Amino acid sequence: MSTRTPPVRRSGSRAAAPAPAAVAPETSRPDRKLAILLAAEKLFAQHGYHAVTIRQIAEEAGVPLALVGYYYGAKHELFHAIFEHWGHTIEERLAGLAAVDNDADDPRTLPRIIDAFTAPVLALRASAEGEYYALLVARELYHATEEADRVLRSYFDPLAEAYIDALHVALPHATRSQAAWGYQFALGSLLHHLNDSRIERLSRGENTRADPAVAPMLVNFIVGGLRAALPRPKTVKTARTAATATAPTDKPPRTRTTPRRQKT
Repeated sequence: MSTRTPPVRRSGSRAAAPAPAAVAPETSRPDRKLAILLAAEKLFAQHGYHAVTIRQIAEEAGVPLALVGYYYGAKHELFHAIFEHWGHTIEERLAGLAAVDNDADDPRTLPRIIDAFTAPVLALRASAEGEYYALLVARELYHATEEADRVLRSYFDPLAEAYIDALHVALPHATRSQAAWGYQFALGSLLHHLNDSRIERLSRGENTRADPAVAPMLVNFIVGGLRAALPRPKTVKTARTAATATAPTDKPPRTRTTPRRQKT
């Protein structure tokens, strides 16, 4: 009897590809579903979307090949599922932005906007759970393939639009197109910080890649760049100074006169 048990289990596995529903009684488990997602996330982050196969994902997750399709369908659907899984991180960044009192006259406004933009990502990159997702986002933004562009439009363009609008309010003397450039440069600084490992070599081992402890320095760098690139105009101050200089006074100016000599 015991010799016939393995064929029974294998027949269940063979039924997975043509009839996925048949897989459910034996292999459908939440831990396997999550294992597939995390394996795909890791491999996509390390090698890129097009370089990874479904078979490699199944091997990394330690599950039957057919189970990947059973849970997620085609590879592009699995790719989208990763960003759907982490959608709450985008909501957190939007909530952080909404909590900022966007007062253009308050010098603390711009640093708060940038901190809301960068801090959640740096925290995610430093966590064991979100490390590969943060790297995946950074990689796909750098190498915008057709599949990545669909994800960017669906998940990240609304986030970008919200932050560009916030920068435009905080920097009202700039145009919205200039604010969009500012966002682009800020994003570039953040992505490079997430991705680049040369800092460990260039600092002679003193710095660690994506070190969250330097978050305030990153914020100050981006804020300083925005203020230097989009400075407030000085015309208002100059006009006010000129008006003060030409304003009439209550008393006429005192002049020194020489008294006339009387005739004797």
